[in-house]
Order: sequence, then structure tokens, then C-alpha cells
Amino acid sequence: MYIGLKHTHSGLAYILLAGLMIAVALVIVSATAKKPFTDRVRKFALIGLILSHLQLVIGLILYFVSPAGLSSLSGEAMKDAALRFNTVEHPLTMIIAIILVTIGYSRSKRGQSDSSKYRSVIIFYLLGLFLMLLRIPWSIWP
Repeated sequence: MYIGLKHTHSGLAYILLAGLMIAVALVIVSATAKKPFTDRVRKFALIGLILSHLQLVIGLILYFVSPAGLSSLSGEAMKDAALRFNTVEHPLTMIIAIILVTIGYSRSKRGQSDSSKYRSVIIFYLLGLFLMLLRIPWSIWP
């Protein structure tokens, strides 16, 4: 089960990154062309949101069943950079990134003007994407 979850988490990460990049690109293109914030644009942003939440759920399950997850959280883990990355830095940063994506989508739904909706998605999705790219374990990522 652990290996399957780990592969699912890694594979879905590619899809998530692509989905967020496509959503941000579509929003930027639509915003610069001064197009209205259509249902199509909203759905692309929603796909990024859904993928990020799905990745979070799989990551949290993996965190609790992984030998490098919650079970290894201790004072000794803070002294080892690789263990600290797996137990604290990666999960915490990813949760913050997904919260930012969620805020961006929520604010775009409540925005009064098209420009404020576009701005919310662009700012918060890019911040979330930046944090995700910052804390992906590139050295061990398949």
C-alpha cells in the first residue's frame, strides 16, 4: 500500500503542476486580452483546485503511513536535513501552497469585477505554484 501511495503521489504531482500552469497561463492570457471571466476560465481554475486538494489528501495519507512521515517526527529528526525535509518542511509548505490556491479560487468566485477575479487567481495560484516548486524533493522525485 505504501509503495502504491508513493507512486500515486509522485505521478499526480506532475498532473497537478501541469494543471496549475495551464490554469495560470489561461488566466493570464484572458486577463491581458481583457476578456470576461467566463465559466471556462473558472473551470480551469477549479481543475487546479481539485487536483491540489486530491494531492493533499493522498499526501496526508502517505504522511501517516510512511516510515519517513509522522512516525519519525522527533527532536533527532530536526538535526537531520533529509528527515526534517520529509517530516516538516515538505508537508507544511505544501499545505500552505494549497491553502493559497484555495484562497485564490474562493476570492475569484466572490470578486466584483473580472480584473479582481483574474488578479486573485494569478496572484494566489502563482504563489502556491512557487511554494510547490520550492519544496518538491527534486533529488528523489522520479
